Amino acid sequence: MRNGLSAADLQEAAGALARRALELPELARARTVAAYVSVGSEPGTLALLDALRERGVRILLPALLPDNDLDWGEYAGEGSLARVRHGGRMALFEPAGERLGPEAVTTADVVLLPGVAVDARGMRLGRGGGSYDRVLARLERAGAHPALVVLLYDTEVVTSLPEEAHDRPVHAVVTPTRVRRFGG
Repeated sequence: MRNGLSAADLQEAAGALARRALELPELARARTVAAYVSVGSEPGTLALLDALRERGVRILLPALLPDNDLDWGEYAGEGSLARVRHGGRMALFEPAGERLGPEAVTTADVVLLPGVAVDARGMRLGRGGGSYDRVLARLERAGAHPALVVLLYDTEVVTSLPEEAHDRPVHAVVTPTRVRRFGG
């Protein structure tokens, strides 16, 4: 479905997603948000990141490490991003500045997660690299309890997904047309 979206579709969905996400009380209260910069046809995040930054929110963005874990750096606007290619995979936009370490995510009030689907229980299907599974495990080990929110398109909210022992449910999914909350 994502591959069939035009540039205009992507831009329109990104604006709607940002407006919907900014209505979340968790984001209204947040001082620090761990997020990511969308790539390709993922639901667009830059409009949301810039709106949060205008509110004075500290935004942490991931930098992929060789072992697929994530380090973090601060977002200071689109000019603070570097396009980084990791092996033969898609190029990612990462913070160009100082690295804060993998534990920096434990300071976030909200963690915005990428994904390809979420089910009726709040179980998120990622892209298969395990980077965010490590983030969620790190948060659990640290006793950190940020709001976990996945950003998707409407068609990616499904009835059921396979689940593995390490999977953790998210608290909410935001799509361009709605917010759906899950237990917990």
